[in-house]
Amino acid sequence: MHSSSRRLLATVALSTVVAVVGTACSSGAGSTDAKDADSGTYTIWDPYPQFAKGSAWTKLLDKCGTQAGVKIQRTGFDTSDLANKTLLAAQQGNSPDVLIVDNPVVSTLAEAGVLTTTDDNKLDTSKVDPNLLAAGQSGGKTYGTPIGANTLALYYNKEVLKEAGVDIASVKDWKSLTAALAKVKQAGKKGITFSAIGTEEGSFQFLPWFWGSGAELTELDSAQAVSALSLWQDWLKKGYAPNSVINNTQTTSWQEFAGGDYAFAENGTWQLAGAEKAGFEYGVLPIPGSDGGNAAAPTGGEFVTLPVQDDTGRYTTSQKLATCLTSTQNLYDTDTTLSYVAPTSEVQNKQVAANPALQAWVDAVKAAKGRTSGDLGTKYPKISEQLWKAVQSALSGSKSPEDALTSAQAAAE
Repeated sequence: MHSSSRRLLATVALSTVVAVVGTACSSGAGSTDAKDADSGTYTIWDPYPQFAKGSAWTKLLDKCGTQAGVKIQRTGFDTSDLANKTLLAAQQGNSPDVLIVDNPVVSTLAEAGVLTTTDDNKLDTSKVDPNLLAAGQSGGKTYGTPIGANTLALYYNKEVLKEAGVDIASVKDWKSLTAALAKVKQAGKKGITFSAIGTEEGSFQFLPWFWGSGAELTELDSAQAVSALSLWQDWLKKGYAPNSVINNTQTTSWQEFAGGDYAFAENGTWQLAGAEKAGFEYGVLPIPGSDGGNAAAPTGGEFVTLPVQDDTGRYTTSQKLATCLTSTQNLYDTDTTLSYVAPTSEVQNKQVAANPALQAWVDAVKAAKGRTSGDLGTKYPKISEQLWKAVQSALSGSKSPEDALTSAQAAAE
């Protein structure tokens, strides 16, 4: 694509990007020097500023560079900065050679003409689980490959459930989960905590219940969607979930659970290290669908993509770098470092063999789906905003679930 049309599209996309990032955050900065004119230096941008020079991650980047016969110039950005920096770089014809970016942003960058397709760049995605690959697909094309996935599940406190006489094996659907919460409350403990804040984090946490009801993002006001929002509203009314969920982020919700009084918390793979330090025995259960089975939870995690370059001769080396980063052994090492589930069955099996406790997370990721899947692409941020507003209205008591979702659907259209 010519750089002039790329600039125009990238400008249009800037506003969209801000809305879709931010379900998992980190902070830090890096140098944004222009790409070295010497073609022996290749630039890689990633959203992992927490990994400084000398970390396992930067060593891997350098190792992949050495194997490809080039030097790596790497910059780590805050997740919310990265998408905007990428669009600006595309406008200036100065995109990085390899870009690792949060999966909901892929379709926005693709529609802005910033990324090459796997048909063009020859990245092999044949081993990747199709439900995870879908987050990087738009208009029938694939724009990269996932480096790993995180998702949501239910952490539970074994001691609290034991005191309440709840057998976790009995929790199979919404009815049995609600019955368990009732028992926990009767035993004088607290039920479940989650994040229902009025941001993308709130939508991210509501989606497993929304999808678990059988609802679709194209029809926010369906009877199934109303049943999901009614479930959350009922939990608050009955005291099974605290009113604090309305303002909870995933971090503050986790802090409530880590206090030791809650039976359940909806949270992500990224809290595994915190769970180990919590000081009580915990387990993990995939979020149940309304009538049983595992609900689809949204996938978090990043894609390795190759941005469009004016010098197309760079793609061959960029493809080697991306292939190296997503090879079986490197995926295993990287996903272990990031507390991610790998995007291929081969590496998932290796992860579970090393740590059997990961099986529940692998099951959750197998059932998960991308927020922009089903060709929602850049429509997703607008739909998501109406969804979290509906959740806020219903949980604060200002609207019934039905009225809140009717308004949401009208605004999303």
